[in-house]
Amino acid sequence: MNVEQLREFCISKKGVTEHFPFDDVTLVFKVMNKMFALTGLNNWEKGEEKVNLKCNPEKAEELREEYEGIYPGFHMNKKHWNTVIINSADVSDDLVRELINHSYDLVVSGLTKKLQAELKSM
Repeated sequence: MNVEQLREFCISKKGVTEHFPFDDVTLVFKVMNKMFALTGLNNWEKGEEKVNLKCNPEKAEELREEYEGIYPGFHMNKKHWNTVIINSADVSDDLVRELINHSYDLVVSGLTKKLQAELKSM
């Protein structure tokens, strides 16, 4: 998976917008203004393809134990975020897409009922 494929997958989801809220190299994907994925474009240029994704705390621990390419979220709340090394030996593109979906769904489930209804009507 390359950065454009990652971007296309994220923005194809309902209600998703992309931003650079921290600096001009950290691309952040939000659903209804809540962050669910972020990646440093400068890392991709250096060959360090990775993305931070929100994750259920129990699942986050399991994934870290099972995959070398998944570890606690860099510069994030380590309980709720994982850093996923894309194109690593043990992390497939399908797993990356599954984890993006999990992150997106987790954030959507935490939205207010009003925002969830607004998202459904989009």
